[in-house]
Amino acid sequence: MRTTTRSRPSGPPPSAVRREPGESARTPAYFAFSRRARPAELSPVPRLAGARHAAGRSGLSSRGRFPGLALRRLVTVGAGLAAGGAALTVWNRVTVPRLSRATGPITETVTVCVPARDEAERVPALISDLRAQTGIPRLRILVLDDASGDHTAARAREAMDADPRCTLLRGTTGPPPGWTGKAAACHALADTAEQFAGTTVTAAGVLVFLDADIRLAPGALSAAVTELLRRDIALLSPWPRQQARSFAERLVQPLLCWSWASTLPVVCTDRGIRTSTVVACGQFLVFDAAAYRAIGGHAAVADSATEDLDIARALRRAGFRTGLATAGDLARTRMYRDARELAAGYRRWLWSAYGGSVAGGLAVAVVAAWAYLLPPLAAVFGRGPARWWGLSGYAAAGAGRVLARSLETGRPPKFRDIAAAAAHPLGVTVYFTLWARSQSDRRRNALTWKGRALYPGKELDSR
Repeated sequence: MRTTTRSRPSGPPPSAVRREPGESARTPAYFAFSRRARPAELSPVPRLAGARHAAGRSGLSSRGRFPGLALRRLVTVGAGLAAGGAALTVWNRVTVPRLSRATGPITETVTVCVPARDEAERVPALISDLRAQTGIPRLRILVLDDASGDHTAARAREAMDADPRCTLLRGTTGPPPGWTGKAAACHALADTAEQFAGTTVTAAGVLVFLDADIRLAPGALSAAVTELLRRDIALLSPWPRQQARSFAERLVQPLLCWSWASTLPVVCTDRGIRTSTVVACGQFLVFDAAAYRAIGGHAAVADSATEDLDIARALRRAGFRTGLATAGDLARTRMYRDARELAAGYRRWLWSAYGGSVAGGLAVAVVAAWAYLLPPLAAVFGRGPARWWGLSGYAAAGAGRVLARSLETGRPPKFRDIAAAAAHPLGVTVYFTLWARSQSDRRRNALTWKGRALYPGKELDSR
């Protein structure tokens, strides 16, 4: 029988290997690392295993540490941006003034101006609200039918019911060259207010411009005028509660309030006159009539696609202060009724956001994607710390949107507000899609609104 003798490996026997205190004799020699061992003497096996383990703990892929580390840092910064926006929204929720019902009558003359085009379904309710206002003995209501194609004038006259405080004006042609429809209508209404005053528009005291789709509680106008006078400013913009009923409205409309609540410390910016920090809502504007006249009224923004923001900027450039207040239950509006109307409405004017600059819009879109799209993607597809930071950023963004909605309504958030906040990344995506479509439509001269083609320089032919 042939006998095979197994050769013994060179080197000391396993029992002779020096072990550190606490090491097990069963530990293989290539795992028994001595503190005195040189790096070249260590086996690559544990180093690879350790690197893979560290990568797994860091949420990195096995393809390389540095790309994964960079991605994790991007997610962390994005989550920080979302958290910063939420923190600023908390500040605004606590500090932004809210309209409160006036305790005494308003002695100034208050003239309300309502431009209306194809608003037969909405304007009667607004006129009824205006006639029911309290605390303003010297109230005048002017409604301009801007060459409507429906029965706006007839419905408005019926709602006025021969009230001596109400006057209906008729416009039969479009705006003059270089004017948008709304700016021209508001300018005509202000001129009529001046004629009724008998001398100058300064005698009118306060001018209020309202969109036809807004609804007012009794006492809303007196509360707004009281706030204007208390703060001694040229323009007060009461922010109405945006009503949203369809899925598209709930997805997009709360972004209006959230956009400024998460980016500007409003109380601080309203103390100065920087034009870049102005906030205004054209649905409800309350002017000191003397300041309005000093800048030339709506003639100063004749061709503006966002006349509400631009007239506030014109006031600040002239040295006047403007301010924002939330209206809460005193004013509410439903701008659009369904997804199609919402898309048409935003595409009509959204091109003008960020100064009308494509580069500016793209820069804002990148930052928004960084803060509000990357974290939720990391929360779903990431691992380890990357996923944790993604979840944190997603939660912060949702919390900020819920707080902004509470700021707007003045009420605790409802379940539907929380559900809409959960879809915040989708809402941001839809918003910037509408911005891109608006830019494209404008370049192709394809903008339309209420049956009128809107050409460059005339993008808001009518509101």
